[in-house]
Amino acid sequence: MKTFFYFLLFTFYFSLAKAQTPASYTSAELFLRLNKLKVLGSVLYVAAHPDDENSRLIAYMAKDRLYRTGYLSMTRGDGGQNLIGDEQGIELGLIRTQEMLAARRIDGAEQFFTRAFDFGFTKTTEEALKTWEKEKILSDVVWVIRKFQPDVLITRFPEDGRAGHGHHSASAVLAHEAFFAAADPNKFPEQFKYGVKPWQAKRILWNTFNFGNTNTTSDDQMKIDVGVYNAILGKSYGEIAAESRTQHKSQGAALTPARGQSLEYFTTVAGDAAHNDPMDGVVTNWNRIENGSQIELLIDGLIKNFSLINPEKSVAGLVNLYKEISKLKDGYWKTQKLKETQQLIEACSGLWLEAAVHAGYVAQGDSLQINFVMNNRLNGNISVNEISIDENKIPYNQQLAINKNYFLTQNIFVSDNHAITQPYWLASEMSSGSYNVKDQQLIGDAQSKPSFIVNFTLTIDGQIFVFTRPVQYKFTDPVKGELYQPLTVLPPVTGQFNPELVLFTNSEEKTFEAFTKNQSNKNIQPKISLTKTNDISVKQNLNSSTNNFIFSARPEKNETSINYTSLLFDENGKVDTAEQLKTIAYDHIPRIDYFKPAKEKIIVADVKISGKKIGYIEGAGDKVPQALLQMGYDVVLLKEKDINAANLTQFDAILAGVRAYDVHDWLMEKYDLLMNYVKDGGNLIVQYNRNNMVGNTKVKIGPYPFTISSNRVTDENAKVNFLKTDHPVLNFPNKISDKDFEGWIQERGIYFINQLDPKYETILSMHDANEPEQTGSLVVADYGKGKFVYTGLVFFRELPAGVPGAYRLLANIIALNHKKGF
Repeated sequence: MKTFFYFLLFTFYFSLAKAQTPASYTSAELFLRLNKLKVLGSVLYVAAHPDDENSRLIAYMAKDRLYRTGYLSMTRGDGGQNLIGDEQGIELGLIRTQEMLAARRIDGAEQFFTRAFDFGFTKTTEEALKTWEKEKILSDVVWVIRKFQPDVLITRFPEDGRAGHGHHSASAVLAHEAFFAAADPNKFPEQFKYGVKPWQAKRILWNTFNFGNTNTTSDDQMKIDVGVYNAILGKSYGEIAAESRTQHKSQGAALTPARGQSLEYFTTVAGDAAHNDPMDGVVTNWNRIENGSQIELLIDGLIKNFSLINPEKSVAGLVNLYKEISKLKDGYWKTQKLKETQQLIEACSGLWLEAAVHAGYVAQGDSLQINFVMNNRLNGNISVNEISIDENKIPYNQQLAINKNYFLTQNIFVSDNHAITQPYWLASEMSSGSYNVKDQQLIGDAQSKPSFIVNFTLTIDGQIFVFTRPVQYKFTDPVKGELYQPLTVLPPVTGQFNPELVLFTNSEEKTFEAFTKNQSNKNIQPKISLTKTNDISVKQNLNSSTNNFIFSARPEKNETSINYTSLLFDENGKVDTAEQLKTIAYDHIPRIDYFKPAKEKIIVADVKISGKKIGYIEGAGDKVPQALLQMGYDVVLLKEKDINAANLTQFDAILAGVRAYDVHDWLMEKYDLLMNYVKDGGNLIVQYNRNNMVGNTKVKIGPYPFTISSNRVTDENAKVNFLKTDHPVLNFPNKISDKDFEGWIQERGIYFINQLDPKYETILSMHDANEPEQTGSLVVADYGKGKFVYTGLVFFRELPAGVPGAYRLLANIIALNHKKGF
């Protein structure tokens, strides 16, 4: 029971560890939490991705019904698109993880994930389960259920094609199977040594929906109104849900706050049927616990006597409640309610405990100065007995006077063996469709534990409590005010390449750099070297400096190849691959740091180009401009003011980045200028957009009408057919063949166009299994003397991945108005 207790106790504080300011509660919110002490019920919502959850229902369950509420997402949303930056893959998953935690802090639920990787859109349940390794992810769902012990499971999606996405339907299949497997002692018995036991939920429900053209609700289904107004919070659950949902900023998922009745519909998937309420037949008060009736009476008294003006008057009663709950037989709800009671004691007393540092980073082997602050803001009977961090115990016998700050500064040594700060799911090399996590007890957690955790041992009204705090970097920004960020533990030296991908289109020599940075207070300068690459000659230049090493490279063979070289550090005979520090920073989430091996990707490909100067209109964020530079183009990033007739004439081609028309309203106003550029001989290339309708206004993109659909081809190995084999886009300056579509990642293309004017030429066709041919992935139109191109092919994924054929095809698209040599 001890291990399980600490998991529950730490959940609250770890959720604060990555928030940018510590949580605080009004007396109204404390009153709500007092009422929650009376409720012994739990609900686990299950879906596939961040932002799949029904935020209104989750908020209602957590803040109105006061159940312990959780959301289990199969994936971290790694395969989605990014509206706010150029991060993709695992980096996007890191962003979306923090956005999910921000949402949960608003709607009151807890967040869990499996090890499944979001590998992109799939149209079949079977592909999702196969790619994820079904039994592996099923074990994760079972593990979370056994730990969380929900009375009821609720899925967002059905198990069939109405789910609209293979990940969606797969999440429902896994939840359904886990409903039974979690209760079976013969399923995943290796989990039991970690303190969990078989758990049988009362039922599993499907929360039916009416999305777009798919309505799965009906009047004969059980339904509840979740649009009610919470006077204590001053908001309806539709308003809370909108605030929660709006945290998914990378997906542009903001909602307009809804007020008024909002019905949610349910059908029973398995277990006891529910007819009137999702929790039909579930005892959700203290009667479900042996000797619990006396506890409920104590809570009723606390609620009756609670003072909004003086919440500290409830502390003595809460301490007494804590003691009485401690006498109960060990079990899940005893542990949960002890945690909730301790949190209320802390909040009602106005207790402030802080452990902060003056910098966001510390290196292994260095010392770390931690500043502790303690304040008894509401005159409780509180004394500090001890402060501890790792193995460091600091005796501190101090009675806390009312509203007085007590300061303590302590230096600790950061061991050479202290783990660097790495998201736990990235610590081991991942499989193709899932992360690998060796520590069973980390599986399901939303994020890693903080780098350092401080334990404050206090006595409050005669009862000893241990409160935990993460060590955080605290500072005051002159514009944003006081901020808290995570503390990151670094290796003594980090390294990286610039650029991280080098493309050779011929045998000419190219240079790239390797940078090292001493992160330690010590002067550590390891010897550096590179791992050998096949058929690539690499030598270090003489003009390299201490921390900046320049290398010259040349392919020894003009054959298409993909090579890697790693940066090695040699310190006193110990050779290791250098760690590259990657940092992701946005205002709406805490700073994210992670590490990856410092590697240089070297691509050799026969890529010819025609035309030199490219204008690039950045969209939602991608790395295509960097790829264009590697191909040999001069690239100019174009802003709104740069789109004028005189300026555009210099460009051989203008490319619009992914979703540019989705994120830049001003592009609607530039339509005539861009069309005149094409008419005068230019080449306008538009990469995918989600639609060409903004509100009720049709957005003009091309010279002739077309509609952007949701059609896509998700099989990255789907056969690509050439509809016009003699078209210049397939022949000049590179002869495109089937080989150019080998090695693509995640998908072929998305948001293809249809309902297109006959003046457009369709160049390629492709399809997913058992589906009709799609022809809208690459279309070309003549307009005046120039060319217009729309492409849903995912160049934004393939170019950074170093897919040779993607470079060759894009070069041909850019050369369409330079086809003299064809």
